[in-house]
Amino acid sequence: MPGGERPWHSGGEVESDITRMDDNGASATNDTVLRVSGVSRRFRGLLALTGYELELRQGEILGVIGPNGAGKTTLFNVITGFLRPTTGRIEMRGQDITRLRPDQVARRGIARTFQTIRLFGKLSVIDNVKIAQQLHGKAGFWETLVSAPSFYRKERELERRAMRHLDDLGLADLYAYPAAGLPYGSQRKVEIARALALEPTVVLLDEPAAGMNAYETTELLGFIRRIHTQYGLSIVVVEHDMSLIMRLCDRIQVLNYGRTICEGSPERVRSDPAVIEAYLGGGTTA
Repeated sequence: MPGGERPWHSGGEVESDITRMDDNGASATNDTVLRVSGVSRRFRGLLALTGYELELRQGEILGVIGPNGAGKTTLFNVITGFLRPTTGRIEMRGQDITRLRPDQVARRGIARTFQTIRLFGKLSVIDNVKIAQQLHGKAGFWETLVSAPSFYRKERELERRAMRHLDDLGLADLYAYPAAGLPYGSQRKVEIARALALEPTVVLLDEPAAGMNAYETTELLGFIRRIHTQYGLSIVVVEHDMSLIMRLCDRIQVLNYGRTICEGSPERVRSDPAVIEAYLGGGTTA
């Protein structure tokens, strides 16, 4: 909701909308937030994605896994407008967003993080969050140029909302620190907080646990669960840490060479022969 507060869902509301996946990944509800239909992406002679399909439900946490080069980051880049799909269609709540720019996709309610942290290292934590909020509350050119009273009102509102996000996420004590000076795990959390400042419905997390030790990963797991419940989000997680994926996700997709080779509950995916072969090679048994 540009220029105003968005009515975030409470955890209780989300829980009532979600039906747990069965062994085939099926659900009794069909509250689809994000739909990806027949999406392929070709780089000259290489097909990075082939006929990809997704129906992401309200409040669902979906894991996307696969070996290196399986097409996972390409998928995120296509969904968020950084790459155009060669074929296929992407819809956000029924609206076609296939050809939109990244900023336009963000306005439709999709935010993301990146494999490599992309904070503004010399800026404070709160300024990193405020920059993301400019998408919904930026001042006009003339009111900024002449330092109009409306400019200062909007700046104060941005700061208030940024602090609210940081406080909600347990990061308020870090608000004045330069982002580059924070521990690695805290930088990851600030990056996620900045994504939430876009006021999304769907958040795409690209390898959020990359480079973390076991303690930091466990903290991150709790942090993701917290924002999922607190903000009523639908989340897609690309990750190599199988322990995190298996503990966190309602449903998992497995990509290999740009194709979905398995989809379903963590229990089903863990024992699927095609998944075992993709990760460990032929002839290996569970």
